[in-house]
Amino acid sequence: MTDQPISRFPVPKIEDLPEDIRDRILAVQEKSGFVPNVFLTLAHRPDEFRAFFAYHDALMDKPGPITKAEREMIVVATSNVNQCQYCVVAHGAILRIRAKDPLIADQVAINYRKADISERQKAMLDFAIKVSQRAYEVGDEDMETLKSHGFTDDDVWDIAAISAFFGMSNRLANATSMRPNPEFYAMGR
Repeated sequence: MTDQPISRFPVPKIEDLPEDIRDRILAVQEKSGFVPNVFLTLAHRPDEFRAFFAYHDALMDKPGPITKAEREMIVVATSNVNQCQYCVVAHGAILRIRAKDPLIADQVAINYRKADISERQKAMLDFAIKVSQRAYEVGDEDMETLKSHGFTDDDVWDIAAISAFFGMSNRLANATSMRPNPEFYAMGR
């Protein structure tokens, strides 16, 4: 990687941040060994940082029939079609770790239809991509397809919400020119 800035916008110093944001960033740093650039980039706008991570956590950390690895699959697949380098690389690393599979993130990012995943997961990603790219086309037949794979109404909501949230996140990452941390490339391999 080069010494390029992590964002085209100002990146605050951790010590200058509000206490709650600083504490969250330091906790992530302690757990992962580095500070993911998304935290530093979004800390530029503290109120938006708080709102972003509150919704992120509500979607990505909840227990349920859609596993944490599958939630990461949604992020990687939709981030790929939105051409978000940061999210494909960062969430690809998380996917490799959560799935305990060093190949899965690359497969899902490049072409999930040929990835070593289940038909249920492919249906999930088909719907997530549709929400990401053509939400105006979502209809009852999509719900029936997902239900035939065992997804409930709440599951469908989660898939749609993750896809929509990361559509926003992808666009913001691209607009800020957010760069992936070099550490992400080797994680879970």
